[in-house]
Amino acid sequence: MALKRTSSTITIGASVTETGANTFTQEQIDLQLNPLDNEVFVVQAVNLDLQSPDGIAATNTQVRGSISSTSLTTFGTLSDSNVLAVARDDIRAAGFADGGVAFSTLPNETPPANLDYIGIISTNDFFLQVVGIGNAGAKSMAARVYGYRAKADAATYAALVQSEVLSA
Repeated sequence: MALKRTSSTITIGASVTETGANTFTQEQIDLQLNPLDNEVFVVQAVNLDLQSPDGIAATNTQVRGSISSTSLTTFGTLSDSNVLAVARDDIRAAGFADGGVAFSTLPNETPPANLDYIGIISTNDFFLQVVGIGNAGAKSMAARVYGYRAKADAATYAALVQSEVLSA
């Protein structure tokens, strides 16, 4: 793959909040890439920070979050080629008189640093998704994306854009 790094490491912080309790909500983040110069964004790492689910007696609650290179209509999973990272926090309280037991499902963060990158975003935007299940109030997710801008040769750029668009 012919990529030439054109920037130092860039850190992008963003967040998304549900429009209502237990409502799938997505936020579009503009990278301001220059398609005329075949510019892409090489993602090196992602951190996701979910707001805690509500502790409601006898009720299972959950908050799910994901980040993807294309727009989604439902929560993304790691089996989706356009999803870069996912996180899930649960409180299992069904059958309990108290608030239940809380736990997080990994991976909340990206793989070890020995990888060159975890994804390449070739279109102008990436997307944050959050959805709660069984909560009394709207939940949110904050994200931090680490990466750098790069220029691809024409064939590589065309392949990356086509792959990203077809995975939508």
